[in-house]
Amino acid sequence: MNEHRVRVPDLVERLPEREKEISRRLTSTFAEQGQEIYLVGGVVRDLLLNRGRADVDLATSAEPQMTKKLGEDAGANAVYTVGEAYGTIGLVFRQDGQPDLIVEITTYRSEVYPTTDRRPEVKHGVSLLEDLSRRDFTINAIALQAETGELIDPFGGINDLERRELNAVGDATQRFNEDPLRVLRAARFAAELDFEIGEPTLAAMRATGVQIERVSRERIAAELNRLLVAPAAERGLQALEATNLIRHILPELLSMVEDDRDGGAFRHKDIWTHTLRVVDQSPRRLAVRWAALLHDAAKPATRSVDESGEVHFFGHEMAGAHLARKLLRRLKQERALEQRVSRLVAMHLRPSGYDEDWTDSAVRRLALEAGDAFEDLLDLAAADVTSARAHRQAAAARRVAGLRAHHERLENEHALDQLQSPLDGHALMSMFDRPPGRWIAEIKDRLREMVIDGDLDPNDTATATILATQWMDEH
Repeated sequence: MNEHRVRVPDLVERLPEREKEISRRLTSTFAEQGQEIYLVGGVVRDLLLNRGRADVDLATSAEPQMTKKLGEDAGANAVYTVGEAYGTIGLVFRQDGQPDLIVEITTYRSEVYPTTDRRPEVKHGVSLLEDLSRRDFTINAIALQAETGELIDPFGGINDLERRELNAVGDATQRFNEDPLRVLRAARFAAELDFEIGEPTLAAMRATGVQIERVSRERIAAELNRLLVAPAAERGLQALEATNLIRHILPELLSMVEDDRDGGAFRHKDIWTHTLRVVDQSPRRLAVRWAALLHDAAKPATRSVDESGEVHFFGHEMAGAHLARKLLRRLKQERALEQRVSRLVAMHLRPSGYDEDWTDSAVRRLALEAGDAFEDLLDLAAADVTSARAHRQAAAARRVAGLRAHHERLENEHALDQLQSPLDGHALMSMFDRPPGRWIAEIKDRLREMVIDGDLDPNDTATATILATQWMDEH
């Protein structure tokens, strides 16, 4: 395949100033020694999309030992070699008042994937074209020369960016067989970029998806987390459904997905369709997005139909909480995330029962049970409204807004209650050996005003004693 070259001198200008200056300095230093070096991968893709990305990854013809030397010549303050076995050298650039800037430079390489081991055998001493050909998707197989602005795009990645389409480099089946995690990465990129997946790539995902069961749970969990908090998470989840990847990575959701394929045998809304909308409408916080995905996952298992044909899902919230714990534990997610998501799933119906008759104690009790996940719970409840009927949407929105306002009022009142005089009536009577009277309220009011204004700490009894004594002397 012939290399496609185009010059876009202004493209590097989209980098932040520091990253731009260091990229050009490295390019100049390497060129002086006859070595090629290009910005590659995600940074080039995001510059072309104008996404404001600042991570700097480069590929070079230089061997790792030379990369270390030339990196130091270009002003790197430190070098780390964790990835040296794969040809990657990390350079750390420091500047007063700014966080360290880490740049990774990898020697051009090709990879051979043994059938018995997922880890590839790495071969160096190849060309830039060979290096780009081993990458996963065309939009990640573009190189940029930082000084001239020359783009090298041998696989049509620029055209795919313009079409907003995700396609594998070369033979999609081969790319996915090399590393099965790439099928999940395709769904994740679709969610992050809001791209369609090209049909040949989609077909290869269907054909090779089962191989993802060879991938570690930690790698799968990391990709799922990124997919769920992406701007177009719904698109990514739809890709998992369309390629049957859910069967292999989220089998706990399979009954929910297949329930929608039954042709509506029961009179209730499509659970999976509803779930996708709730995920889309929820804030892009990881625990909330996981809870949105799992809040109705136990409905198929708890469904019952009464004599009138009405469908019920009694106890699905508690069954769903148990399912969420098992799923997140299987994926080896952090314990804090597991606990937070299961609590949100267990409580997700509670805010929808709010009305104006709720007492202050009922609201406090709900907030206490939710703990620091209370705001997440309210946001989940607000997202869990997908009715096509405007009056139902409005009524549900009013309930959640009313509960939020009720809780905020209680929080404000509690905060004001904490802003009290450091000295109470008993302390003042003891200090001045005087009986109760209006004088106590006047001193306490004066001290409380100072606390509210921030001039006195509510626990500073020593200063309050001095101020109370001055007030008594003056009055």
